[in-house]
Amino acid sequence: MTIVVGPRTKGLRLDRDHAAAALLADQPRIVDDPFAWPLLTLDDTALNHNIALMAQTCAAFGVEHAPHVKTTMSRQISARQLAAGARGLTVATPGQLRTARSWGRENLFLANELTDPRELRWLRRELEESLRPGGTPFEVWLYVDSTEGVGLLSRAFSGAHDDVLARLGVLVEVGVPEGRTGVRSAAEAGDLARAVAASGLRLLGAAGYEGSVAHGTGPEDLDAVAAWCGRLREVATAMVRDRLVPDDTPVVVSAGGSSYLDVVLAELPGPVTTPDGREHPTRVVVRSGAYVIHDHGYCARMDPWDRLPARSPMHAAATVWTQVVSVPEPGLAICNVGRRDVADDIDLPTPLWLRTLADDTWSAPQELRGATVTGINDQHLYLRLDDSPADRTPTTAQVRPGDVVGLGISHPCTLLDRWRTGAVIRGDDSGGDSACDGAPDEVLELVTFDF
Repeated sequence: MTIVVGPRTKGLRLDRDHAAAALLADQPRIVDDPFAWPLLTLDDTALNHNIALMAQTCAAFGVEHAPHVKTTMSRQISARQLAAGARGLTVATPGQLRTARSWGRENLFLANELTDPRELRWLRRELEESLRPGGTPFEVWLYVDSTEGVGLLSRAFSGAHDDVLARLGVLVEVGVPEGRTGVRSAAEAGDLARAVAASGLRLLGAAGYEGSVAHGTGPEDLDAVAAWCGRLREVATAMVRDRLVPDDTPVVVSAGGSSYLDVVLAELPGPVTTPDGREHPTRVVVRSGAYVIHDHGYCARMDPWDRLPARSPMHAAATVWTQVVSVPEPGLAICNVGRRDVADDIDLPTPLWLRTLADDTWSAPQELRGATVTGINDQHLYLRLDDSPADRTPTTAQVRPGDVVGLGISHPCTLLDRWRTGAVIRGDDSGGDSACDGAPDEVLELVTFDF
C-alpha cells in the first residue's frame, strides 16, 4: 500500500502530495523540513517491546490475543501485532469492522452488538464473497445481549449456507448492573444462549468487559474483577452443561485484559467442570489494545504488568511535540497544541522534554522538570513553570518562544483519532526512552490511523 501525505497532513509541512516512502528516503529527523509542530511520534523500540511482551505473556499463559484496534485503527501497527502471533483483531463498531476488513484482515472480533440490518446484510455478503474462488478468507465473531439482537442476526442469515454460518461466531455478552452492554444475570445469559442455539447460529461461548466492575487497583477492585471472571466462567459452564457447545469444541471465554490482565490470566484459563463431573476445555481470548501505545498517565497507574511476576513493564510509545508560541508572564508558557491534538478525557498531558531553539534549529531533548500542564483550549496549552528556587532548574527557567516541548499523554484510546499519521522514530535498544538516551530522531516510518 502506498501512503500519500501532503499539505492537509497534520504534523507535516508540505506544499504538494508525496509518497511517504520517498519522503523518508533521505532519513529525515523530526526537526528537519518535512515535519511541523505539533507532531505525534511513536517510539519504534517501545512499540516492538510492547507487542512482543504481550505476545510472550499470552503464549506463556496459554491464551489467545485479539488486540483491540480501536486504540490505533492503524493498518501498519495491526500488521505488527498479527506478525507477533495475534489470532485476529478486535473492533468496536461496524465502521471499524469494515475498515479492518478493507485492510484484508481475515479474523475479526466485533466486541459489541450488531443491530443495524444494513450492516448485517453487508456482513453476510462479505462472508459469502470470501468463500468464492479467489476470495480472501473471513471469519467474524460478535456479541448478543438480547432476543431482539438474536432475531436480527437470525433473519439476516436466514437460508445462509452452512459454510457461511460456520464463519460467524456468536458470544453472549455478560455485563454488570449499571454498566454498559451485556446481560445482567446468569439466568438471562442461559436463556439467550439457548435462543442462539435454537436459531441455528453458531454459539461460541461468553464474553464481556471486566473494567466495568472496578476503577482502581486496590484489593477490593482486584477481588471484584476476579469475581466477575468467575461469573463469566459459570456462564460458559452452563453452556457446556446444557450441551449448547459441541463436545469436541472448546467453549470460548473472552475478556478485555488491559487494566486487569493479571487477574484475567489468573482466573479465566483452565477447563470448566459441569455438575456431573465432565471437564470441557476453554479457549480464552483477551482483547487488550491500549498496551501497544501505553502512556504516562492512566495506563501507567493501572498497569497490570507491575502485578505480573517476572514481567517487564510496558513502555510509553507516544510523544506529542508542541512549540512554545508565547511566554506572556513569568512562569507561564503557551504552546500550540490543544484538544484537537492531545487527549484530556482522563488526565492532562505530562511535560517530559524540552528542545531549545538556537541558530534556527532545535537541540537534542533535555528532561523538563518543574513544569505542569494546567489547562488546554482548542489550539493552546497552558504550561506552568514552577518558579520555586528548590524546583527551578536551568532547563525550566529558560523556556522561550520557539522552543519545543515533548508531552506524554494519558489514555491512548483517545489520542490517535486526532491524527491521520504518526512518525515512528528510532528508539533506544536498551529499553529506555529514546529522547532521554539521546538516540537520533530519525523517522523510520509514517503510519496511518483510519478513524
